[in-house]
Amino acid sequence: MPSEGRCWETLQALRSSNTGRLCYHRDWLLRGEDVLEECMTLPKLSSYSGWVVDHVLPHTQENPPPSETSPSPRYTSALDQASCVLKSPVRNSACSPASSATPNGTKDKQEMRGTEGLRQWQEEQERKVRALSEMASEQLKRFDEQKELKQHKEFQDLREVMEKSSREALGHQEKLKAEHRHRAKILNLKLREAEQQRPKQAEQERLRREEGQGRLRSLYEVPQLSQQLDASEQHRDLLQIDLAAARTRGNQLCSLISGIIRATSESGYPTAENQAEAERALQEIRDLLTNLGACEDKKWQDEEEAQVKLQESQMQQGPEAHKESPAPSQGPGGKQNEDLQVKVQDSTMQWYQQLQDGATQCVLAFEGLTNSKDNQAKKIKMDLQKAATIPVSQISTIAGSKLKEIFDKIHSLLSGKTVQSGGRAVSVTLTPQGLDFVQYKLAEKFVKQGEEEVASHHEAAFPIAVVASGIWDLHPRVGELILAHLHKKCPYSVPFYPAFKEGMALEDYQRMLGYQVKDSKVEQQDNFLKRMSGMIRLYAAIIQLRWPYGNRQEVHPHGLNHGWRWLAQILNMEPLSDVTATLLFDFLEVCGHALMKQYQVQFWKMIILIKEDYFPRIEAITSTRQMGSFIRLKQFLEKCLQRKEIPVPKGFLTSSFWRS
Repeated sequence: MPSEGRCWETLQALRSSNTGRLCYHRDWLLRGEDVLEECMTLPKLSSYSGWVVDHVLPHTQENPPPSETSPSPRYTSALDQASCVLKSPVRNSACSPASSATPNGTKDKQEMRGTEGLRQWQEEQERKVRALSEMASEQLKRFDEQKELKQHKEFQDLREVMEKSSREALGHQEKLKAEHRHRAKILNLKLREAEQQRPKQAEQERLRREEGQGRLRSLYEVPQLSQQLDASEQHRDLLQIDLAAARTRGNQLCSLISGIIRATSESGYPTAENQAEAERALQEIRDLLTNLGACEDKKWQDEEEAQVKLQESQMQQGPEAHKESPAPSQGPGGKQNEDLQVKVQDSTMQWYQQLQDGATQCVLAFEGLTNSKDNQAKKIKMDLQKAATIPVSQISTIAGSKLKEIFDKIHSLLSGKTVQSGGRAVSVTLTPQGLDFVQYKLAEKFVKQGEEEVASHHEAAFPIAVVASGIWDLHPRVGELILAHLHKKCPYSVPFYPAFKEGMALEDYQRMLGYQVKDSKVEQQDNFLKRMSGMIRLYAAIIQLRWPYGNRQEVHPHGLNHGWRWLAQILNMEPLSDVTATLLFDFLEVCGHALMKQYQVQFWKMIILIKEDYFPRIEAITSTRQMGSFIRLKQFLEKCLQRKEIPVPKGFLTSSFWRS
């Protein structure tokens, strides 16, 4: 086979090689200890070293090998010879170039030459190694120097970049510092200016307040002068002077000043324009008083002159000529001119005061419960308050059956029965002051619903009013307390225009007018009118509604006749700017349809009177920015007169509602 032929060729080549021609002595296995001993002894030069140096080494230096990886046969043979020389003469005597019988002197000389030659060769090799080492060291040194130079250059570049950035940052920082110093300088200047201006501003504010207080005091001078006209009215019959025109103008001026006071209550003090207008009104009313005083003086002077002449005539003609002087005339047709008033009628004022006294007595009746420190009493008070107020808050137009449940719950509580409130059994019989407390809180909650809920949602007036009317019918004291709360929060529901009294604080007077004052700040006019509107709408709904499940034969405890009285009295009083027009519109929109059906022709006469006589009075005291309420009322009444009908108010409870 071809593979077997190649194997024999390989074996033949190995046998022909230098290694294959080496002679191996098998007896070494028997001399193993001697071999190991020779290996352990220190090496020493053979006696033939000199011959090797003379004959072998010069030939190897003259003929270097052509390749490091494949040495020439000659070099191989020289190595073989050297290996034979290095062997011991005893074991390898055949390889020796000279006979073993060479004299000893020659042998020593050869050894010395071999040693010297070998030393020189070693020194030459060491010199070459040192030269190569120095060359490598020099190259490594140059490489390190280049690397160091490169790193130094990179470091220099990086340092230059960092220095440049640092310089830029320092420049920017210096710029910011300069800007900061400039701004700080400006702020310091402003602060110093502000500090210098502060005393001036304080002085200006003090002067402004004094001036404003002076203006306000001058505003209150007009009503006081108007009272002098009222005082003069008492002597009208004696003086035979017609004061109708003077009193009419005086009332108009009082209404004008009242409007200015309400308008300036938001800013605290009247403006220069308000002051100028008030001064004109003040001067005019002073002129009226001056003219009135002149008329009085002239009248008294005329009467004195007439009396003197009469006495002289009697003295000349005798006692027969004495006659009684004729009675003073009452004006054309024998009628006195009637005028609108600012004050409420005495009977109405007495009724108002009785209601307030009743509310005060009710508060005193449960004072022990409210001031009690006992935890059980506090718990009872809280439960009663929740039982009274939560059902009123739940009144809505969802369904008539739901409204009846709320009414029955309130009626049961007032009747002394036990009701469930917040998972607890509650009754007014738990404490002697329980009924008074519940009645007061219930009435207060009804009015508060008008002030808040009805003010925001006008349709809510009817379900709240019908429940209040039904409770009023069964529990009259609750109705009286409702009126007391209503009159206190909205004096225009009386109707009542509170008068400013000398020495009264401005905030107290603003509260009397119905404004909310918190932390010496008066509420905005829009919010004030919104609350007044809600309460008037609730009142207008109460006087026309009856509880459908009550006794229809009984008279309404506070029916439409009180609405007619309110409308007549409000028209007999001088209008207030922005307030009168707003409340008239709210009242007629809610209650106008019921009044029309009840009073028919008389009602339309009242509407025509408002259009022809009262509208000019409202318009005369209404400023341009307050014309919205006046225009709304005017358009509403003109449309009603054109259609000859007052529409049913929106949200009115129909019979279908009670079947739901």
